[in-house]
Amino acid sequence: MATLKDIKGDQIRYLDEDPVVQGIAGGTWASGGAMNTGGNQLSGAGTQTAGISSGGEVGPSTTYGNSELYDGSAWTAGPALNTPRAQLTGSTSGTQTATMIALGRTAPGNVANAESFNGSAWTNLTSANTARRGNPGGAGIQTASLVFGGNIPPAVGNTESWNGSAWTELNDLNTARSDLGGAGLQTAALAVGGSGPTGNTEIWNGTSWTEVNNLNTARQGLIAAGTNTDALAFGGNAPVGNTEYWNGSSWTEVNDLATPRSNLGGLGSSTAALAFGASPTTITEEWTVDAAVTTFTTS
Repeated sequence: MATLKDIKGDQIRYLDEDPVVQGIAGGTWASGGAMNTGGNQLSGAGTQTAGISSGGEVGPSTTYGNSELYDGSAWTAGPALNTPRAQLTGSTSGTQTATMIALGRTAPGNVANAESFNGSAWTNLTSANTARRGNPGGAGIQTASLVFGGNIPPAVGNTESWNGSAWTELNDLNTARSDLGGAGLQTAALAVGGSGPTGNTEIWNGTSWTEVNNLNTARQGLIAAGTNTDALAFGGNAPVGNTEYWNGSSWTEVNDLATPRSNLGGLGSSTAALAFGASPTTITEEWTVDAAVTTFTTS
């Protein structure tokens, strides 16, 4: 009888040690540098090694204008927003030195104000068409971004695009909601979770939203990071530490945050994300993914 060696012309290969789970499935959260100021309802943009946090609140009556900059190990105080606010776009558009934030709640009520950051100062921009709070989703870059959802009240599905000088009303989300996660680009965005709580996930093609497969765990007050075909969703109400990976068609449970929390700040990608804040904690966690490498030995 023929052996595998006879057929393949080589001996069977075997692992020189037990395989380690790598790639997204083996991603883990680890401690990063603590924030200077904790708080809920923060906004974040940039990368794990060059990120920015802005706004926030402790309780319903105290809103912050703080911004903080992260260098991959520590947070430093940045310039203050012109309009202190919380519950603003949960995932701001852009990078650490070129970002845009919009909407939110001040002590008196909702705002439509937008501001841009150039690395040294915040500048007021044209206001959005519909003032709202409740952490609307955000996606894109500083001069080409999308904001969606939020709460007036009630929760709304309003979607607006920003072209660097003006806002345009576009087609609404299929499911009106606030406190959702947003990621991606102005023409290819992801909206996930939100008030209800819900696990609803929608993708944006530049014109309209399409319902796709839901999160495994419905929740609000979560963060999404990445693109509309490759993203991470983490945290949320009750609070939870649940982290899920989106591959463009379905969600998969991966390793949880070490500190369960909702209404947190977050930024980054599916392979290098940052989770920070959520009152009263100043804790920062970094998500990292090892390259999928396997070592073989033959004999």
